[in-house]
Amino acid sequence: MNFKLSVLLSVCALMVSSALAKSGITSQEFGTMTDGQHVQIYKLTNKNGVEAEISNFGGVVQSLKVPDKNGKMADVVLGYDTLDGYVADKSSFGALIGRYGNRIAKGKFPLEGQTYTLATNDGPNHLHGGLKGFNKKVWTAKESGNSLVLNYLSKDGEEGYPGNLNVTVTYTLTDDNALKIQYDATTDKPTVLNLTNHSYFNLSGQDAGEILEHALTLHADKFTPVDQTLIPTGELRDVKGTPFDFTKSTAIGARINGSDEQLKFGRGYDHNFVLNGGITKTPRLAAEVYDSKSGRVMQVLTTEPGVQLYTGNFLDGTVHGKGGHVYNYRNAFCLETQHYPDSPNHSNFPTTELKPGDKYHTITIFKFSTK
Repeated sequence: MNFKLSVLLSVCALMVSSALAKSGITSQEFGTMTDGQHVQIYKLTNKNGVEAEISNFGGVVQSLKVPDKNGKMADVVLGYDTLDGYVADKSSFGALIGRYGNRIAKGKFPLEGQTYTLATNDGPNHLHGGLKGFNKKVWTAKESGNSLVLNYLSKDGEEGYPGNLNVTVTYTLTDDNALKIQYDATTDKPTVLNLTNHSYFNLSGQDAGEILEHALTLHADKFTPVDQTLIPTGELRDVKGTPFDFTKSTAIGARINGSDEQLKFGRGYDHNFVLNGGITKTPRLAAEVYDSKSGRVMQVLTTEPGVQLYTGNFLDGTVHGKGGHVYNYRNAFCLETQHYPDSPNHSNFPTTELKPGDKYHTITIFKFSTK
């Protein structure tokens, strides 16, 4: 073996060793709550150098750095640099949402012959778990191999929901550049549950501006139209022939400013899509987003029956995010995997009821690649 080849092999071995050494989980303090609770932020790194930073405050995905087509890393989720930003946040950036992701009409739902009343924190409706949902709680955290495991006990009556609910959410960053989120829960009294992650994505980078040129594919032949307060009417409407047809790759902004009444209600897309195949035991492909500028591709796989497409319609330039960047109208999109909004009030929707002895278990995967 000649000297140059020997040196080259040594350098390659060192690079591989270094990459492997950096994979895993590290943590550091993120801040302290007013009641003295210490909050951590955990950095998950895979062998490719992809990084996900997750806090045990609200289970927020604070940062997600993935490569573009030239190998350059960028953070593709909106958020804040500090704990104080998330404590004051009203946009649910990166948040773990519960007990009930999305809306419940007029803050009321029937269950087992009783009507439960919740806070109305979104006009006349209940949104994302109430005044202090799971995204505002400090979760117990532990590391398990290459996974971060968060746990929270939501006590009977919290935010008006029945039952002592024990929730575990596991984040795993895989070596094929996917962030896997697994949700598990049990209850001691009948309750309703609809957990999701509310990350705002911009595949060009969190500071890159509008996402209207991102091309979206949704494996959904139907969606759930809404009223003026964004509550589903109960109809499952065909997407064919409407601005909601993303069954073939289409720019998010191609029809977003059209005259369709549903677009006007949501100020753009803020709608639940009915995924083909319904609830599944293993995650299947639900959506794919491609950003031609960066070459980044994000695939969303889930066991859930629905996904909420939200196009940052209520971002208005008043939020200063990471690096002081101002987040403006339609600077990000969300794909919130879920059961349908207001399901407890619609018998024709898949049930969100969880009973004692049953186990809540769903999985969602955000997988990144380039082309």
